[in-house]
Amino acid sequence: MKSICLYFQLHQPLQLKRYRFFEIGADHYYYDDYTNEEILRRLVNECYIPANNTLLDMIKTSGCKFKVAFSISGTMLEQLEFHAPEVIDSFKELAQTGCVEFLGETYAHSLCSIYDEDEFKQQVKKHSEKIESLFGKKPTVFRNTEMIYSDEIGEQISKLGFKGMLTEGAKHILGWKSPNYLYAHPYCKNFKLMTRNFKLSDDISLRFSNWNWDQYPLTAEKYISWISSTPDTEEIISIGMSYNSIGILNNGYSGIFDFLKALPYHALMNKVGFSTPSEIMDKKKASDVITCSFPISWADEEKDLSAWVGNDLQHEALQKLYAVGERVRLCTDKALQYDWLHLQSSDHFYYMCTKHFSTGAPAHYSPYESPYEAFMNYMNILSDFLQRVDEQYPTSIENEELNALLKTINNQGSRIVELETEIKKLKKNATKKTEKK
Repeated sequence: MKSICLYFQLHQPLQLKRYRFFEIGADHYYYDDYTNEEILRRLVNECYIPANNTLLDMIKTSGCKFKVAFSISGTMLEQLEFHAPEVIDSFKELAQTGCVEFLGETYAHSLCSIYDEDEFKQQVKKHSEKIESLFGKKPTVFRNTEMIYSDEIGEQISKLGFKGMLTEGAKHILGWKSPNYLYAHPYCKNFKLMTRNFKLSDDISLRFSNWNWDQYPLTAEKYISWISSTPDTEEIISIGMSYNSIGILNNGYSGIFDFLKALPYHALMNKVGFSTPSEIMDKKKASDVITCSFPISWADEEKDLSAWVGNDLQHEALQKLYAVGERVRLCTDKALQYDWLHLQSSDHFYYMCTKHFSTGAPAHYSPYESPYEAFMNYMNILSDFLQRVDEQYPTSIENEELNALLKTINNQGSRIVELETEIKKLKKNATKKTEKK
């Protein structure tokens, strides 16, 4: 029986305010609160709440046969907890049905899997803990930022205890193979890979509202017929997209919610089921091995990392940011750690992308007029951030020396606590002896 594995990504970065050169060293707050709250409120009202309600109704009316998965960044969860706790409650209600799975992610939706292995491990663990604390279950399947994957990244995720990973069904990786199978890592044999069918995914996310598309309008009946007409041996149809596709990119008037509601009925009528990623990885065997020596993503035709690391602006910003990773992880300054996470969001580097537009126009959804403006604003903020890091851990001290000093300080702190406890016991014993006399 064919099975649809439907999953959505939720992430929204904190937009940075316009930060001028003369503010470096004087202003340590980097975010445009008004814009961030306005964006989040639109997402909540037009997408998250109505979409969650629709999915819950689909689960109930299908007799719990409809299933779905979510990949939600930790920074997105923090924003929802603070500004829209009703969304967290609606996700908890979905989780209680037993038909929803929450995937592992990088906490900050960052590029640390490429630039900083220690940061990557820390963010993955931090995100898993966040998901478990909110929804009661630790993620067992991983979906990296922008579906970035390579053999090396897969090995790291396998060592962190995940059973498998979602990635893109890139043609230059699959070759003649179909994305509609489960695959295995080349040397972590028990680590499974599910590849996204980007054609069927983009039919919903990118083409649903396109009047010029030769398949417009897309109905649930037509969509399911495409899936059921695939070869019988192709049993796994992996459909992944941004949650913004429901209600934002395809607004409510487009008929997207009615399309979703009709999917379970037409799927079950055509003997097509729904499964979560972990269910598929538990039940299905890998049909073959796929090798991915260089990182891929789900972006653009190239399916590579060029949208985030394709020019000198992006390289400079990323290298300067991750150069201080070890020092930031050593500190206990909560404000510094908060900024460290939010400055890592992949979106900031996407706004610096120049490859899409020869005229120098900004990347899609960018709040800046040009990639160069995005770069200058980010680098001004980064300069202030780096000064704050240097004030705590001067660059004149080598990382190894700094580690040794901090270890000594921590040991001394622990010893002081032990001695203070011992002094209290001695005083207590002395008081008892005095009372007996």
